[in-house]
Parts: sequence; structure tokens; C-alpha cells
Amino acid sequence: MKDPHKVLLYPVTTEKAVRLIESENKLTFVVSPDATRNDVKRAVEVLYEVEVESVRTERTPDGKKRAYVRLTPKFIADEVASKLGVI
Repeated sequence: MKDPHKVLLYPVTTEKAVRLIESENKLTFVVSPDATRNDVKRAVEVLYEVEVESVRTERTPDGKKRAYVRLTPKFIADEVASKLGVI
């Protein structure tokens, strides 16, 4: 298993990311380019003590890799985001 601190580089704090937190219970992170969906899932669950429902990834035009992490309904993304300083 990869080191969770090396998988998740930093949270995204754009308006779209905040909207996803509030409307879809999703957190957005810039992740390591070689991280898989399972790596991202494990890292979020270990670092923030939540359960992850799904992970979607994308490559941005500038070459970074972004992960959209949906939490299970029993966890609230707002609470995790406030701990991260996103909201």
C-alpha cells in the first residue's frame, strides 16, 4: 500500500469543488499521477476516518490528476472539508 500522504497531494478549493461538497457529498483532491482509484480510496479512509462510496479520476490539461471522492451517506463532506480548511 502506498503512503496516504503521498497519494493525496492537496484538496481543491475552487467554487466547483465547494458546490460538489454541498450538493453531492464529494471531496476533490489533486492526487499523485500514479495513484489508482483504490489508492485514493484507501488514503481518504485512513487519513480522514470516513467511508468512501466511489472515486472518479481525471487528468487536467496542465497534467495534474484530480480525484472526486463521494462519501457514504453516513459521513458528511462538509465536516471533513471544514477540518481541511476548504470551507
